[in-house]
Amino acid sequence: MIRYRSVDVDGLNIFFREAGEPAKPTLLLLHGFPTSSHMFRNLLPLLADRYHLVAPDLPGFGFSDSPERASFAYTFDHLAKIIDRFTEMVGLTRYAIYVFDYGAPVGFRLAFAHPERVTALVSQNGNAYVEGLSEGWNPIQKYWKVPTEANRAALREFLTPQATRWQYTHGVADELRVAPESYTLDSALLARPGNDEIQLDLFKDYASNVALYPKFQDYFRTHQPPLLAVWGRNDPFFLPPGAEAFKRDISKAEVRFFDTGHFALETHAREIATAIGDFLVRKVA
Repeated sequence: MIRYRSVDVDGLNIFFREAGEPAKPTLLLLHGFPTSSHMFRNLLPLLADRYHLVAPDLPGFGFSDSPERASFAYTFDHLAKIIDRFTEMVGLTRYAIYVFDYGAPVGFRLAFAHPERVTALVSQNGNAYVEGLSEGWNPIQKYWKVPTEANRAALREFLTPQATRWQYTHGVADELRVAPESYTLDSALLARPGNDEIQLDLFKDYASNVALYPKFQDYFRTHQPPLLAVWGRNDPFFLPPGAEAFKRDISKAEVRFFDTGHFALETHAREIATAIGDFLVRKVA
């Protein structure tokens, strides 16, 4: 049911998972840190009977190319440009976007650049409001403000296998429901030579996303895209007020909370698939 493909995007090999028939409404799924399209492995089969699903790995993540930093700028603007070209290369002209974590600033950049292409937004712990940022961001914010080598080195703790596993299990009622291959694969890919520096570059550039929050919010107010927030309420990084804030700018935004953590699909894929299916059938022709 799921097809594993790659496409050349201006010299970069971009890996993606695809499910469903292209003639059906498309949902573009954008992953976050420290994972890849692997995070959608349980969701894709649950929606593939009704939708065309396309989930790429961002450059530097998963099975997409990880060019050296000397020749490739690891910024969110650049990642968004690559994914924008990716959508064109695989023939996506109209699509809803599922955003999670890093996928949110990438997806929201696509949305305000091409509002005519975006049919709806699904935000799963994908933040666009300052009130959604927890104190867990404090060490990273310190590096934004004072980009010293000492502050950069302090963030390496986020790249350890222990920290990756914690991101998957924190806030989960039953850790036995979290498949170990999830955080184990992420840890193995983070451990590739040079990938640590790529991730530290992106930690630093995350400040550019917060600076764009007003622009994202202006897009929401101006275009009123159908939006569903499906949120793990125990997320240690993106707080429930970040989900509720969508209602401030999108009058008909829908918000659903689930009793789980950051990687909500690990424990609630079926419930989230049901919510998405109900939402899209009402909002996307």
